[in-house]
Amino acid sequence: MLSDAFGDEAGVTLIEKGDSFLFGYSKLDVLFGASVDDLSLPYSAFAKPGVRLARETVTAIDAEARRVTTDRGEYEADHLVVALGADYDYEATPGLTEADVFYSRAGAARLAGEIGSFVTGHAVIGVCGVPYKCTPAPSECALLLHADLVRRGVRDDCRITYIVPQPNPVPPAPDAAAAVLQAFAERDIEFVPGRRIASLDRERRLVVLDDGTEVAYDLFLGVPTHCAPEAVVAAGLAVDGYIPVDPGTLETRHPGVYALGDCAAVGVPKAGAFAEGAGRAVASRLIAAIRGEPIPNPYRGVGACYIEFGAGLVGRVNIDAGGGKPSGTFSGPSEELAADKREFGDSRRARWFGL
Repeated sequence: MLSDAFGDEAGVTLIEKGDSFLFGYSKLDVLFGASVDDLSLPYSAFAKPGVRLARETVTAIDAEARRVTTDRGEYEADHLVVALGADYDYEATPGLTEADVFYSRAGAARLAGEIGSFVTGHAVIGVCGVPYKCTPAPSECALLLHADLVRRGVRDDCRITYIVPQPNPVPPAPDAAAAVLQAFAERDIEFVPGRRIASLDRERRLVVLDDGTEVAYDLFLGVPTHCAPEAVVAAGLAVDGYIPVDPGTLETRHPGVYALGDCAAVGVPKAGAFAEGAGRAVASRLIAAIRGEPIPNPYRGVGACYIEFGAGLVGRVNIDAGGGKPSGTFSGPSEELAADKREFGDSRRARWFGL
């Protein structure tokens, strides 16, 4: 938006440590056999007037000075937007490693091999802590695993259990939660709410729940505990794990410093659609301030999450976090919403990368 508004005069520096972008929901595609390389969008294709892409790693943030240090240098800003996402704290769950989780590229790719050879036994999908990115994703994992096992003709020899600390699969949206629970019941997927994966005994192939219950598994698909990146914590920006911001402006307690996406605590789900909306809100405020125009309406925290049900059917939950308590409405599942999800990805791929 800043590039569109100011062209070559935008003066934006975008610091990104990775060499490519992968939609969060694409990790489920990887989990069920798609290639990471085929789905990744290279930052070498990113080119916007007035935007410099610095392929560097943020190592320190001085919010007072609006200064960022990377592994290659320092940057000072008039306006600083912190959007470093959430990291994974594997040590918070004894026994857990990246190889056990499908929330990373490497983990999803490795577990794809295990799913491909899984023909009998107990598959456990387990969440190690809240909050976590993309609330419906573990439910989608269970439903897609069911569909994959049916396709391969081995579903009757396999058991699927989904364990999560929350009371239902989609807490902000009762209609979506009811639809997912109905789908679980129809597919004989066991749902265990209100329990967290506390540790993993890899040798005995047991998951231990937070109440001490042990559950044997043959295939474990985990969601790790999330945490703010080290640079955010070291900068003193985090409170209770994440960066508090003004919910209407997304500004931190430091003037001219904003935080958005998974590293921010703003009362919306940790999902890409909400990070995108927050980015638009901050950009709109900066454009208005620079031009001396009226400040736009406050950020409302509105976004949509798609839910894969398997067999080419997709649902959508629309979340409105305005007023401080997220609420949601549900549509689908249908083939039409599957097409809508594809358009969602295609439009952003074209706009962001020209691909």
